[in-house]
Parts: sequence; C-alpha cells; structure tokens
Amino acid sequence: MAQFSFSFDASLLVRDEQGRYLPATADQILEAARQVVDLKRKRGAPFTSPDIVKDYLGAKLAGLEHEVFAVLFLDNQHRLIRYVELFRGTIDSASVYPREVVKEALKLNAAAVILSHNHPSGSPEPSQADRTLTKRLTDALALVDVRTLDHIIVAAHERVSLAELGLM
Repeated sequence: MAQFSFSFDASLLVRDEQGRYLPATADQILEAARQVVDLKRKRGAPFTSPDIVKDYLGAKLAGLEHEVFAVLFLDNQHRLIRYVELFRGTIDSASVYPREVVKEALKLNAAAVILSHNHPSGSPEPSQADRTLTKRLTDALALVDVRTLDHIIVAAHERVSLAELGLM
C-alpha cells in the first residue's frame, strides 16, 4: 500500500472562489477521496471479498469526527445498488432505526445488505451495543427476505468485520 506524507512543499491544491490555488486542508482531501471512491465503485460493481468492502467503507467513513451509520444495498449477486448514509450522530453514538433500514432496502429492491459505521474514537472493537444492533437489524431485514452479510466497523486505520469475528 502506498504511503503518503503531507508537507507544505508538496501539498495538494484547491481553487477558492476567486480562482486562487491554496493548499488543501485535510478535510478537503478526505472529501475528495470519498468522491473518487464513488467514481471507482459505481452501481453494479461486485463486492467479491471482505477486503474490497473494508477498503471501500474505510475510504467513505474513516476520518469523520462524528459517527455515521451507512448501508451498502446489494442485489442477489452482491453487486452495489447504492451506498446510503442513513444516520448521523455525535462523536460517540448514532441513533439507528431498523424500520428506516428496512424501508430503504425495500425501496431499492435489495437482496442483501452490508451494515457499517465508524468509531471516531479510533478503536474498531465492536461494543455490546454494536452486537445488539446488528442482531436487531438482521432479524428485521430477514422478515422481508433481505440477507445481512456483514457489519463493518471503521476506525482511524483499522476495519473490523463482525462476520469474520464470528459475531454474525
């Protein structure tokens, strides 16, 4: 994996409203990276391995200062229908409503989902609340024949799969 360093003698530049080029802030770089991820993995792109999913979600959720709960809605061949950030929270929690997740899955005609959220604290370890929420969502989605494939937790430099930990 490539290593990047950020110094003012080799910085990325952004154009302001007056057309001047100025060094990009870390937040501007992260936002641009999130947009590039969307370009690389468009609708219909298959998620064929946990590593692809972790890389994708890491680019989308790492570095955020607030908790975000997102869902990858997939077709029956695990191709991306849509990535949706359904809930936004504070620095240490986000309220998640199973009803809203089920509604979105039905609206998009999804056959499967991958759940995800970030831990702004930097620790990727799943809490008991994370495990309980995963079970509630899995049960709710199963009632409408939508499979829950995984729940990925994104921290600063790590991604944890609840499926790989045997917690699903």
